Amino acid sequence: MGKLYVVPTPVGNLEDMTFRAIRILKEADLILAEDTRTSGILLKHFEIKNAMQSHHKFNEHKMVESVVNRIKAGETVALISDAGTPGISDPGFLVVRECVRNGIEVQCLPGATALVPALVASGLPNEKFCFEGFLPQKKGRMTRLKILAEERRTMVFYESPHRLVKALTQFAEHFGVERQASVSREISKIHEETVRGTLTELIEHFTANDPRGEIVIVVAGIDD
Repeated sequence: MGKLYVVPTPVGNLEDMTFRAIRILKEADLILAEDTRTSGILLKHFEIKNAMQSHHKFNEHKMVESVVNRIKAGETVALISDAGTPGISDPGFLVVRECVRNGIEVQCLPGATALVPALVASGLPNEKFCFEGFLPQKKGRMTRLKILAEERRTMVFYESPHRLVKALTQFAEHFGVERQASVSREISKIHEETVRGTLTELIEHFTANDPRGEIVIVVAGIDD
């Protein structure tokens, strides 16, 4: 029986790729990629020429069985996403779950993910935190925010740049305008930036300065 490797890829800077990750991708019989065009750039950079197949949220349910069967037949499969660690707000959970259910060995390599650098750089308490990922866009969003208004741990969210100000405004309404927070964008890239302050200050900053790139919001929990 083969094995499934979950391989984190750089969130921006290709130099963050580990030697072990490169070796595994070169040795894999099949690489499952969220977007073969995006991953193709990464693989070409490291001269990785192995077979690649798209594996994303629109086809992963259909693909899981065939992937599991290939691993059972002895193949080694490596799962990657466009950036960061597969399964963290990216496709990956389903294939990992089915491999576990079928007694297939799953190894997840340590590596890049946007939430940890943003949390540490925020300067907010990080001995305990909760990762919320992308909040629901419509149904359930307000309910979730009401629940999180009582959260004592530091909270980490993913958001798109064009919805950032709206999200910060909603946070201010539910958490209070003076709640401390930070916004990190373009982590590990040339234009990496972390802006810290109250929610009011962050709203003012990003209203005046149009945000670009991938966004991570870190918000302090409610005070004891």
